[in-house]
Amino acid sequence: MTATALRAKSHLLRQFYELTKPRVVSLIVFCAVIGMFLAVPAGQWISLPVLLAATAGIALVAGAAAAVNCLIEQKIDAVMARTRARPLPRGELTSLQTLVFAGLVGGIGLWLLYDFVNPLTMWLTLGTFVGYAIVYTVVLKPLTPQNIVIGGASGAMPPVLGWAAVTGDIGTEALLLFLIIFAWTPPHFWALALYRTQEYAKAGLPMLPVTHGRKYTQLQVLLYTLILFACSLLPFGYGMSGWLYLAAAVVLGGIFIAYAVGLYVRYSDALARRTFRYSIVYLALVFAVLLIDHYVPFSV
Repeated sequence: MTATALRAKSHLLRQFYELTKPRVVSLIVFCAVIGMFLAVPAGQWISLPVLLAATAGIALVAGAAAAVNCLIEQKIDAVMARTRARPLPRGELTSLQTLVFAGLVGGIGLWLLYDFVNPLTMWLTLGTFVGYAIVYTVVLKPLTPQNIVIGGASGAMPPVLGWAAVTGDIGTEALLLFLIIFAWTPPHFWALALYRTQEYAKAGLPMLPVTHGRKYTQLQVLLYTLILFACSLLPFGYGMSGWLYLAAAVVLGGIFIAYAVGLYVRYSDALARRTFRYSIVYLALVFAVLLIDHYVPFSV
């Protein structure tokens, strides 16, 4: 194979990889893996084959859902600065290639979960795929400004999938983790929507700042951040975490609230960008500290 052919093949593989929205999927997988580790008692470890199969299966199905999202929204992506560089708007891949890729990758992921993890995890992951790729992308996103709130249920599922992969069940603790991400989703995405309002309006999407205005959205960001703060304390209140997590949740949540108050009082696009970026850091740190708290002896 010539060097030119190798470069062409490498470029094509890169385009398929970009379809999976790797940065988004990495956070999904991270939260799922944390859910797996939290599902086992402190001092015990997950079966390595289950850990590997569940991680790979969830990642593959999440990547397939992202590819279907790119397929459905390719015309919308083409008019938005944030998404116009994706493979489909650029013409790097065809719709058929994307559909086949999503079916293959998603099918392998579901097979891994069914054969090497457990059927419950496979069905929950399939339901999450349908919820995001079909219900949210096709129905909710173009029809209602509450798309992020309702569709947030699919995005909040990763720790539940991880928990089910290890226990074969859905415990109360898994639902508390679900609730944290569910409450986190609106302020996270609405911070983005605030400084991308014109792009969403141009694309014809009824995001909250487009339909209800900036000030109303700023208020909703603040209110949901307060709800998130309360939800983040529930693991401690329920007894699934110790003082280390509580201290971290208060500090991290307090910073998030400060950002939200700032957005409401003195809005700027730059502050909205910083709020959006911090929201990602916030979620990653909250789940990371939950894991540390679960295993360190001085946290109880």
